[in-house]
Amino acid sequence: MAAAVNAAVTLPSSKTSPSPSIGLLSVASERISIGFSKRSVYSRNGLVAGGKAMPIRAQVITETPAKVVKESKKNEEGVVVNKFKPKNPYTGKCLLNTKITADDAPGETWHMVFSTEGEVPYREGQSIGVIPDGIDKNGKPHKLRLYSIASSALGDLGDSKTVSLCVKRLVYTNDQGEIVKGVCSNFLCDLKPGAEVKITGPVGKEMLMPKDPNATIIMLATGTGIAPFRSFLWKMFFEKHDDYKFNGLAWLFLGVPTSSSLLYQEEFDKMKEKAPENFRVDYAISREQTNEQGDKMYIQTRMAQYAEELWELLKKDNTYVYMCGLKGMEKGIDDIMVSLAAKDGIDWLEYKRQLKKSEKWNVEVY
Repeated sequence: MAAAVNAAVTLPSSKTSPSPSIGLLSVASERISIGFSKRSVYSRNGLVAGGKAMPIRAQVITETPAKVVKESKKNEEGVVVNKFKPKNPYTGKCLLNTKITADDAPGETWHMVFSTEGEVPYREGQSIGVIPDGIDKNGKPHKLRLYSIASSALGDLGDSKTVSLCVKRLVYTNDQGEIVKGVCSNFLCDLKPGAEVKITGPVGKEMLMPKDPNATIIMLATGTGIAPFRSFLWKMFFEKHDDYKFNGLAWLFLGVPTSSSLLYQEEFDKMKEKAPENFRVDYAISREQTNEQGDKMYIQTRMAQYAEELWELLKKDNTYVYMCGLKGMEKGIDDIMVSLAAKDGIDWLEYKRQLKKSEKWNVEVY
C-alpha cells in the first residue's frame, strides 16, 4: 500500500515570484515421423520390407511458433489506457486552479487539479485528453487536446482521486495581426473551482517510468514539458511505497525563458534537501543566462557543460533518458553527443536508435 508523505508544497500566488535485446525469432520446425519395424530398411525410393520396395507416407507435424513476449523495462504492468473515450468522457470537477508564473513572466502557466474519484486510473508518464466546452466554427463540439499528467498516481492530495495538469495559456498574433487564443488552453486556464471538465484516457506508454529503482533517469524539459517529470519526482521523493523506493540518480534539466517562468522550483528545492545524493537539477534560462562563449543558455547549452559526464552515464546499462517539450532540443542534444561518441568509435545516431529500441531514449515533443 502506498501512502503520501506530508510534502505538499504551497503553490505561489500570481503576485509573487514563481516557485513553483533483440527478441528471438521462433521458426516452426517440421517433424517427420515414420513408422517401421526393426527388420525394415529405408532406401531412397521408400521402405524395403521382405525385399520389396514400398512407397511410404510421411506424417508432417508443423508446430506453431511460441510467441516471444518482450518484457518491458518500464512500469507497464496493469497500465490502463483509453478507459474513457471522446464519445463517453469522464466528467470531473476543478478543485484548484492557480497561476504558477509571476506577473512579469512572458506568458501564463497554470497548475490545476481535477477530481476523478479514482475512476481515471493513470500512471506516472501518461496523459489525459480534455474536451473543452463549446463548439467550433463549423458548429461541432471541440476536439480533445492531450496533456501530460503533472501528478503522481496518488495525485496531489495523496488519495488517488485527483489528476493534475500544467498548462500554458496560448495567446499569439497571427500573420493578419489578429490575436488568437488557443481553445483548450484558455478554457482550462479560466476554469474556476467547481466547474466541470470532460476527461478522456488515460493514454500513452512511451513516458512510463523504468521499473529499476536504482536507475539513472535523465529528464529534459522545456516549459510545461516539466509535467511528466513532476509526476516522476513526486513518486521518487515525496511518497512512500511498499514496492518502490528510489535509490538511483534523477537528474533534471529544465529550460525556460526567464527566471519568472521557472515552474515548481520550491518543490525541487525541497527534493534536493531531502535527497541531495539522488536528485540534481540544472536550469537553463535563455533570456538571462549565457555560457562562456556568450551563447544563450538553452537546455542543450546547459547540457553541453556536462557533456562528458552525461556521455559516460549514457554508456551505462541502467541509464534512461526522457525528453518532453519543444521539438528543437533533441537536435541540439544530438549535436553535443556526436563528437563525444565518435571519440569512442561510436556512431551516435545509430547508438541512439539502439537506446530507443531498448526503451532507454523516450521522447514526447511538440
